[in-house]
Amino acid sequence: MRITVDFNLCEGHGQCLMAAPEVFDLPDGSDQVVVLDPNPPESQRDAVVRAAAMCPAQALRVD
Repeated sequence: MRITVDFNLCEGHGQCLMAAPEVFDLPDGSDQVVVLDPNPPESQRDAVVRAAAMCPAQALRVD
């Protein structure tokens, strides 16, 4: 599994953090999400897919 972020779309809402805090971060003062693990294990697939679905800007892609 691979996560990519379209930083042209990301608005830093942080919804992905609520679904998968071990994979995403939104550092204080940051306007965009940081992917802590762009290739998380399959055991986190459900959380990562949920995080992508929760993104209001649809900036996350999971392959």
